[in-house]
Amino acid sequence: MPEPQLPRRWVHPALLAMVAVIATSGLVYELVTGTLASYVLGDSVTQFSLVIGLYLFAMGIGSYLSKFLEDRLLERFVEIELCLALAGGLSAPLLFKVYTAAAAFRFALYGVVVLIGTLVGLEIPLLIRLLQFSVDLKELVARVLTLDYVGALIASLLFPSLLLPKLGVHQTSLFFGLLNAAVAMLATFLFPLDRAVTIRLRAQCLLIFGVLAAVFGFVTRFVDRAETVYFGAPIIYTAQSPYQRVVITRSPRTTRLFLNGNLQFSSDDEQRYHEVLVHPAVAALGRDPRSVLVLGGGDGLAARELLRYPSIERIVLIDLDAAVTDAFRTLPVALELNGGALNDPRVTVRNEDAYKFLEDSRDSFDLAIVDFPDPSNYAVGKLYTDAFYHLLRERLSFRGVAVVQATSPQYARESFWTIVQTLEGAGWKTAPLHVYVPSFGDWGFVLAGGEALTAPGALRIEPTKLRWLESSGLPELFRFPRDIGRVEAPVNRLNDQKLVATYAREWGVLTR
Repeated sequence: MPEPQLPRRWVHPALLAMVAVIATSGLVYELVTGTLASYVLGDSVTQFSLVIGLYLFAMGIGSYLSKFLEDRLLERFVEIELCLALAGGLSAPLLFKVYTAAAAFRFALYGVVVLIGTLVGLEIPLLIRLLQFSVDLKELVARVLTLDYVGALIASLLFPSLLLPKLGVHQTSLFFGLLNAAVAMLATFLFPLDRAVTIRLRAQCLLIFGVLAAVFGFVTRFVDRAETVYFGAPIIYTAQSPYQRVVITRSPRTTRLFLNGNLQFSSDDEQRYHEVLVHPAVAALGRDPRSVLVLGGGDGLAARELLRYPSIERIVLIDLDAAVTDAFRTLPVALELNGGALNDPRVTVRNEDAYKFLEDSRDSFDLAIVDFPDPSNYAVGKLYTDAFYHLLRERLSFRGVAVVQATSPQYARESFWTIVQTLEGAGWKTAPLHVYVPSFGDWGFVLAGGEALTAPGALRIEPTKLRWLESSGLPELFRFPRDIGRVEAPVNRLNDQKLVATYAREWGVLTR
């Protein structure tokens, strides 16, 4: 028996609505899972590559399987849409729950990607077969594929600019699950069906729509509770930017900042990190700094240390993510930590890419504090390349000094010395140093400057102004025991970024 025909007056709006939602939701689910993979597993290039490859492969499987569906195509289409609504809509909350409660995130992630891809691959062939009796096949294929590709473009534009920062990954996936359920319901109105079948399908649509709507309403509380358990302390602030998820926790003992689940600082020992980041570099400069460039450091804690020097006239702080700098400009707990450094009139905050800033800027600075996250992906890895360090040299005045956060020589020994080697390959003289920070372990930095650079023997600030560092402890910072001493390492270049693979290998051993 042929499938019932779709009345011609419905062809254009039905095609426009259904195919656009199908195409957009399919790509959104792919972007959601890719984003979660890069948040949790790092190396966004690798994770997005795997997710996209698996998704397209699974779409091929779905398209192939569609040929085995011979009759009752409308019922099958509606059922597939409902399965996709559940699988895609619940994908982000489900994967987050697995991440916080189990050790099978990769298995769950790739399983969800294959499931969603297969269901999406079934949709378009079935829709074409449903409509082929009412529209010329050539025109039908052209319309469907055009709308499919346009929907993909819409998703790729909306996801980073609107959906992710406004809804977050969880509510985004649920919102498009609701749209898939709406498409399934719409389909039941377009074709004449037996009354009993229609009632059953619409009841299923309403049930699944209701489930997704309920989860949409409660998902924020679910995520907050799960994150509180995961982070081990009450959450006082969360934000989702286009770049990362920002979480601040506070317990009676400590305040902590997490970016994409990774600890950035803990208030009970951050002074060790930030005092060693800033004050040896000022001492190595050998003169009172007047202008300082801070790259990264959106929490304002490095700026806080710099403002202890009365000679400072200007600090330009470049941090990509406004969600971080805005939080540390306004939140009372943040102001308590950084002393309101980001609101100081001497501090200019610019939310832009540091690489592009160095390319475009013509300013000159006495000192540069480079406090980027670790090079866990290629987007950050470019900020650890010889090309970046060449640009940085051009922004420093005569005998200017830079200091670079350089990961842990204890846990990522080759990565640390690769950063040292890269700075030297870019023409800098270096003085590596390290400090024990209880929250992180042994942590490394690299002083970099001209040929006159030497490891400083004394601070240029009264030790009473600091919480931990003192002049007598400076020499020990520059001594490296044999088990974390220098090893042979390559220069990290922009065209290959060997550091990212090295970093993933060294830290991956610890997190398996």
